Amino acid sequence: MRAFDLVRPVLFRIEAERAHALTMLGLARLPERTPTVDSSLASTVAGLDFPNPIGLAAGVDKDAVAPSGFLTLGFGFVEVGTMTPLPQPGNPRPRLFRLAEDRAVINRMGFNNGGLDAGLARLKARRPRGIVGVNVGANKDAADRIADYAAGVARASAVADYVTVNISSPNTPGLRGLQSGTELDTLLSAVRSARGAVPVFLKVAPDLDTAQIDGIARAAIDSGIDALIVSNTTIARPPLRSARAVEAGGLSGAPLRDLALRRLRDFRVATGGALPLIGAGGIASATDAFARIRAGAALVQIYSALIYEGPGLARRIVRELPALLARDGFRNISEAVGTAGD
Repeated sequence: MRAFDLVRPVLFRIEAERAHALTMLGLARLPERTPTVDSSLASTVAGLDFPNPIGLAAGVDKDAVAPSGFLTLGFGFVEVGTMTPLPQPGNPRPRLFRLAEDRAVINRMGFNNGGLDAGLARLKARRPRGIVGVNVGANKDAADRIADYAAGVARASAVADYVTVNISSPNTPGLRGLQSGTELDTLLSAVRSARGAVPVFLKVAPDLDTAQIDGIARAAIDSGIDALIVSNTTIARPPLRSARAVEAGGLSGAPLRDLALRRLRDFRVATGGALPLIGAGGIASATDAFARIRAGAALVQIYSALIYEGPGLARRIVRELPALLARDGFRNISEAVGTAGD
């Protein structure tokens, strides 16, 4: 039994959002250390050198409170945010729910954050040595959401190693409409004009049809987006056991795994391998991470699994991945990307 297995029941007695806040306070106090990693896990994606492919997804550290702490836990990169141009409280509480029977989470947070100025100032003042990306969004009441994204990209580019444009949260009304048609083209044109010298990623939803997938892939390539993150939470509800399954919001965790994997494969086909992909959604083990890599992900991100597997998850995955590479005859992680059909 792992130590976290003993602690988890105590944490689960605390309301989910409060437990998260307490965890963040603890992580913010962790001294920064650079864990030793097998060299076979290092890769270069979008011009950035990643020590290992396991990243922290946006939504965990919304205000850049503890990026150094997460890097110390063994993550190869950390994505903070989502940050919006102006501070906003998000949706009314309660808005974060554990579905323990399903090893899942439903959230309807609504981009709650202290705003770009505060978050970027904090990141700049305590800049960790590892790779830190900033995920940007639009304020809920913005008169011009595309202008919000352009401002976010321009400001974050001065501090971040990369910037992610998040147009796939289901918890801001109308936001996902930016994923298709002329709105997507207009958005990406504005992002291209606003971007600095750092890579720009685009985060998409899993709830997309074939035409939308093809349209996003084409627009992303044409506009010079450096990578796609596939995917955000889902509004779908597969069979779930928890009574919390009726809550509104985005579903993440184990029930998202198969859908997110299918969507990653779809984007691999749609992009023809011309654009790096970052797999997210339902990854809870080295086996899950390796399956996503072989399906086409150059990197992966985790979030909800930390709630159930504990803070040692990233180190455990990083420790176990080299054996999976060797088992399948790969010398390094880059050789394994997109080989599932080989």
